Amino acid sequence: MLSQQANKLDGYRGEKRHATIRATVIGVVCLYILTTTFLGHPLPGGMFIACVVTVHWMLSCGLVVWIHRRPGESRPRHYVMMLLDISGMTYMMAVGGAPFLPLYTVMQRLVVANGLTYGRSSMKICTATALLSLTVVTYFNNYWHENPFMVVTLVSGMVLVPAYIYTMHKKLEVAYEREQDANKSKSRFLAQASHDLRQPVHAISLFIACLRDAKLRAEELKLVESIDRSLQSVSRLFKSLLDISTLDSGKVTPTIEAVTINDIIDDVLHQNSEAAQRNKCELRIIGCSAIVRTDRTLFSTMLQNIVNNAIKYAPGREILIGCRRRGNTLAVQVFDRGPGIPYEHQAKVFDEFHQVRARGDKDVEGVGLGLSIVRRLGGVLDIDVKLRSLLGHGTCVTLSNLEICAQAELAPRPIQISETDLAQGLRVLLVDDDEAVLTATAHLLRKWGCKVETSLAPPDQVSEIDLLITDFDLGNGVTGKECIEQVQRLARRPVSTVVMTGHDQDRVRDDLAEAEVPIMAKPVRPAELRSILLVQAVKARSRQAAPRITA
Repeated sequence: MLSQQANKLDGYRGEKRHATIRATVIGVVCLYILTTTFLGHPLPGGMFIACVVTVHWMLSCGLVVWIHRRPGESRPRHYVMMLLDISGMTYMMAVGGAPFLPLYTVMQRLVVANGLTYGRSSMKICTATALLSLTVVTYFNNYWHENPFMVVTLVSGMVLVPAYIYTMHKKLEVAYEREQDANKSKSRFLAQASHDLRQPVHAISLFIACLRDAKLRAEELKLVESIDRSLQSVSRLFKSLLDISTLDSGKVTPTIEAVTINDIIDDVLHQNSEAAQRNKCELRIIGCSAIVRTDRTLFSTMLQNIVNNAIKYAPGREILIGCRRRGNTLAVQVFDRGPGIPYEHQAKVFDEFHQVRARGDKDVEGVGLGLSIVRRLGGVLDIDVKLRSLLGHGTCVTLSNLEICAQAELAPRPIQISETDLAQGLRVLLVDDDEAVLTATAHLLRKWGCKVETSLAPPDQVSEIDLLITDFDLGNGVTGKECIEQVQRLARRPVSTVVMTGHDQDRVRDDLAEAEVPIMAKPVRPAELRSILLVQAVKARSRQAAPRITA
């Protein structure tokens, strides 16, 4: 989706640029006619030629206006203007003689530009049309007729230059296709590796949550916390790898809505509070009541990566998150008082896998994907990302161009559930083809008071249940979609469902075609699972409390 939009935008910009250049070149030709006349070298048929050039210039200016008002690449419009340009130059060279020889370079440039912009087929058509033009000029113009070697030279140039560019263009296309194939292979590898490794990490995360409730001694609990911190570092790496592969696939489609910027900042602050405490950083925010139009999830990912970077590279320092109004837009800024980034690295920190490191520096977790994801998501959301850093004084990253909107556009946020006993007695059917994940999830749900039935595949029979929790990929070509359909068919009623997956959530959402089904990305944090569980428990209690109508 995004790649198609980008190609259309590039085509529109290219057509507008070429139309502007065309109008400029024809305007220069007009000046050339006026200059030669003023210097006492009037051109044969000068007045008529001047009229023809003027008409062409007016048509070219009209084309610029047309493209501006009706954007979008148009091949018919392109070929009509190509014929108009070549026919105009053919006429001027035919009646104008030697003074109009410089138009040959303009024609050659037109052939090359069309080939580079619209492809090799367009270059063939344009070259053939140009050769026909030179034939017509040679037939009607005495000067060209009397200089056959000049004509041979010009025809050779019109054939050899486009032919050479045609060959190079073909080689460039082959190299580009190879590069794209390599890039797609990298993305597929990252996505698959991320998915395969998420399963055991997901299971470990749930087992750790179970251990926390196992009445361990203080020393043992401290070890569990250390394991959990290390596991979260791995989880963040997997999330970065999945984000990169999703962006490479071009399938990131933003959902723009009105959100309170303070809600996003508070969420990011909450997510990073433990990491900041471990690194002895002080996280501060300056409140802002502004409501902006953006994609909540994607913008949260951008801000999360920036704050996470600040915590890693500015240990023991203060980190400030604040906002600035700029007319009808808002800028969110993250300041840290860390060591700063050397000037020669500031443009490179947004490149994939680039880290600012010197010989003997302490290892820092991560592989250098955070700011690359920020820059690419900024392109998706039309947000400007700027970095300013001074050695010894710190770094500031600014996310600007957020559109401020009215309070009336803000949708009500879902009610937060805080009751701790709602999950007690909740009947859950758990389906996952990974036995370790199935065991860990079931154990955790039972500790929360749920009545859990487990299955490694979609079940053949279903008892009374309140909630279905299923993995998306269940093996043997079966997905969560088929599992949901089968369970609801056996239950003979709609069943509340939660889907957990290690794949891109947008892809899973498209396959399910169900906007109301919560989708959780593995590895799932126990707190996230509990939050979703409580919401589903409220729905289950509401259904049980609803009056039954009997005949």
